[in-house]
Amino acid sequence: MRLATLRRPRKNHGLPGLVGVARVGRNQRHGDHLSARDLAKRLKPGDIAVIDHLDLDQVTAQLLVASGVSAIVNAAPSSSGRYPNLGPDIVVAGGVILLDRVGAEAIRGIDDGEKLRLDGSTLYRGEVAVARGDLLTPDTVCAAMDRARDGLAFQLQVFASNATEHLRQERDLLLDGAGFPELRTQLDGRPVVVVVDGADWRADLDGLRHYIREVAPVLVGVDEGADALIEAGYQPDVIIGDLDSVSDVALTSGAELVLHVERDGSAPGYARLEEMGAQYTVFQAMGTGEDLALLLADASGAQLIVLAGSHATLTEFIDHARSEMAGAFLARLRVGSKLVDARSIATVYRRRMPVWPLFVLLMLAVAALAGAIALTGTQGFDGTVLGDWWDSSVAWVRELR
Repeated sequence: MRLATLRRPRKNHGLPGLVGVARVGRNQRHGDHLSARDLAKRLKPGDIAVIDHLDLDQVTAQLLVASGVSAIVNAAPSSSGRYPNLGPDIVVAGGVILLDRVGAEAIRGIDDGEKLRLDGSTLYRGEVAVARGDLLTPDTVCAAMDRARDGLAFQLQVFASNATEHLRQERDLLLDGAGFPELRTQLDGRPVVVVVDGADWRADLDGLRHYIREVAPVLVGVDEGADALIEAGYQPDVIIGDLDSVSDVALTSGAELVLHVERDGSAPGYARLEEMGAQYTVFQAMGTGEDLALLLADASGAQLIVLAGSHATLTEFIDHARSEMAGAFLARLRVGSKLVDARSIATVYRRRMPVWPLFVLLMLAVAALAGAIALTGTQGFDGTVLGDWWDSSVAWVRELR
């Protein structure tokens, strides 16, 4: 756990505001934008994260806040108003300054690793202003969320249209069950736990620890969900996804690898797996690694599918990635009643009490009774239930002779 002092603003020799090292979500050599989630991996406490992320989502916001940054400068609107995304509220509630809508042109002039100063709604290099934007507060974020909820109905209409198109393109897979790869790992008739490196995966896996220990399900990691399993002390059985962001430790752990290949043939992790000489199975389909993991577990005959680290509520579901909503919805519709959220399992599952503590208690009770009889004899128990039980037991032993 990071102490609050790690995020305390550093003064710039009399100049107002806070100073931090700028970490830019952009490839400095090619000018390509990196995802804010990838940027979060190299952030340090006190840094200023410079991103270009339209509609900041929950998971990305949590990763940025957890890194200990003092401020986030976003070139794009953190909340465009198209739907009520959760990221901005997480950032401001976490005590991190959020400077919004500074523009893509402004952040192009920021070098990764340089020291910048943030004062109010302006970002400075020394005393020279390099970017200006909107400084978000809890009140402005709340007002933006209220406005965004008005547009939610329209987004659901778009979602329905996208779902129809997705079903048309993936009809063979979703309706006819054709195109699924065959796994070496046996899933038929077994419970499966699918782990996604999303919000609250640690809490989900912690809640499943007794279930995993006693039921011994097949453990499936979706991309970095495999690293989440390893960090929690488990060995993944199957790893599925683009496989470009998974650690080498996970890829060489002995788990069966399933590479997600898009319908156009693109696969970000292909070159990496070939370079490593890894054995893998190809799964060509539309959708996310999470969706394909659920569909593959179902097609392989899984008895039950427990999903950990993923979105559960409607708001989280929409916030995850609106472009992927249709595929996620249809995948869950296909899996049906087999799919159970990890938090539900943690709530209803109760660890069975082992027999040995009861046996020990029984032996202690017998020893105490024997000690009392040895000291006082059986006369003290005459006329009691215990005395009658003792006489019956003695008579039964004599009959065995």
